[in-house]
Amino acid sequence: MALPKKPLVVVTRRLPDSIEMRMRELFDARLNSDDVPMSRDKLIEAVKTADVLVPTVTDHIDKSVLSQTGERLKLIANFGNGVDNIDVATAVHRGITVTNTPGVLTEDTADMTMALILAVPRRLAEGAQVLTGDREWSGWSPTWMLGHRIWGKRLGIIGLGRIGQAVARRAQAFGLKIHYHDRRRVAPAIEEALHATYWESLDQMLARMDIISVNCPHTPATYHLLSARRLKLIRPDAYIVNTARGEVIDENALARLIEAEEIAGAGLDVFEHEPAVSPKLIKLARAGKVVLLPHLASATLEGRIDMGEKVIVNIKTFLDGHRPPDRVLPSML
Repeated sequence: MALPKKPLVVVTRRLPDSIEMRMRELFDARLNSDDVPMSRDKLIEAVKTADVLVPTVTDHIDKSVLSQTGERLKLIANFGNGVDNIDVATAVHRGITVTNTPGVLTEDTADMTMALILAVPRRLAEGAQVLTGDREWSGWSPTWMLGHRIWGKRLGIIGLGRIGQAVARRAQAFGLKIHYHDRRRVAPAIEEALHATYWESLDQMLARMDIISVNCPHTPATYHLLSARRLKLIRPDAYIVNTARGEVIDENALARLIEAEEIAGAGLDVFEHEPAVSPKLIKLARAGKVVLLPHLASATLEGRIDMGEKVIVNIKTFLDGHRPPDRVLPSML
């Protein structure tokens, strides 16, 4: 008796070895061993031929790509927490289920957020550069390379979801006072556990915080949530940290305000036009005004493996005729 044909699963980027091996065992997996991002034409070819597409957050599966899908494609199993790279509404309209990998990156992203909250006021990157740069360190001095204490400062978290709450738990241990803004107020028990103060008005919160952490997803409603107008509300001695999505902040306005010393500095792990990084931000980083990281918040081996395992569970559950555990609907965005 002939064995049942395995579904064709197209994976757009290289994944951890253990995940790729499991995919080979379970599916007819077309892998990207070169790890070169797929062009738009290759993405269109993939959606025409695949039963399942496994894209990453850097693959833009927009309406123009989805309009080319063949009859076979029934599932897009995103390797990533956010789905702002996928036109979910169009996919669902065309009968394609979309899944993501929520929850597994919470602690890793919160760790990196806390690292940036420490790095910017305490000038960690700038200090490290002294020892690795061209200048010779002349030794300790009472007034040299002074940063700012974070103990007792107010941290304003934009988006108190899983990651925002994990950031708050870490920040409490460093003596920060927790404030937050979200489109929905969290349960009283969560507020009490985090000693968190809720602000219905984002504008009012921004004007009163010492450090602002962006932890909300990128959706049409949060594009440039921190607009030029809102950025001007931030105090000149305050800092911004963003480990969510670059599109949430008006990057040009942020660079202008930091350069004009109307905002003290920023720690950024994400950028508005990735992989391009604004030359203005690079200039500010060289001047010690900002700390820039190349989208590292979720970059742990454990996290990537957990993501891959979630992708496999979503695919297997869907192919077995059941609702995948991490299905995404337009109403959820």
